Amino acid sequence: MIAVSLGCLQYILEEGVRDGWFDSAEIIFFTIVSASSGILLIYRELTIQNPVIDFYAFKNFNFAVGCIFSFIIGLGLYVMVYLLPLQLGVVRGLNSLQIGMYVTITGIFQFFSAPIAGFLSKKMDLRIMLGMGFFMFGMSALLNSAQTSDSAFWEFFLPQALRGLSLMLCFLPINSIALGTLPVSAIKNASGIYNLMRNLGGAIGLAVFNTFWINWTKESYGILRQNVTATSEKALQVYEGFSAKLGDIGSVPDNDLGAVKLIYQMAQREATVIAFNNLYLLLAIIFFLMILAMPFLKKVNVDQSPTEAH
Repeated sequence: MIAVSLGCLQYILEEGVRDGWFDSAEIIFFTIVSASSGILLIYRELTIQNPVIDFYAFKNFNFAVGCIFSFIIGLGLYVMVYLLPLQLGVVRGLNSLQIGMYVTITGIFQFFSAPIAGFLSKKMDLRIMLGMGFFMFGMSALLNSAQTSDSAFWEFFLPQALRGLSLMLCFLPINSIALGTLPVSAIKNASGIYNLMRNLGGAIGLAVFNTFWINWTKESYGILRQNVTATSEKALQVYEGFSAKLGDIGSVPDNDLGAVKLIYQMAQREATVIAFNNLYLLLAIIFFLMILAMPFLKKVNVDQSPTEAH
């Protein structure tokens, strides 16, 4: 039931965007199979004497909220790794090597923040540390939401640096917070669920954000298109400017048609930028909202590892 439920879910998430989600009979079928298998799985594990997965661990508040945090961390991690290269390729037209130079910044700052995060984890309340990590990750996404089509390396530098610093502040305390208040006998099975939540967050986040990106790009282009008309003075100025430049260089046989194509490409590019900015803003809001749950978590001693907690 685990294999059927998660296998069907993976198919739904990967093929849903391409098939129009529930406009596809296949997606509907696999959704029913996945949901049914998941329900049967939960029922069996809650009623059998020696369950493979102990869902009763969710009765522990820290573990339940910790799984949600793990889900959100997975969502943010995978979505940002997906969105940034996609944006640099689609909007800026960069190649793989150039994109790699951009995204390396996150890895560099994550590497250097590891000893700092290790030191802080022994000196401060883990809830505060996790809150700092979520706040910095949210700020990195918020800064990314202000990009333009002309944004280059240094405009992306600070958001990526913040994201790199935030990751270790999220990863180190979340394990202790989620598992540190569970009985020792429950940790083995609970850790499997906990680790699964991060992967589910990434898979579901990629599917949802990719769908939003496609839809929001179309919506933004539709709005821009309404304002680029023959009665718009600014649109006419841009059109005449493009037509004149094309005439000077003699690159196309029809200057007017070439100017129209250039305006279309410009509108499509700006609509894509707007969609990306909205996605980053949504991600920032999600991380900022999660900070509100921090005060309700039980404190875990910094010298108490999950396997020693009772």
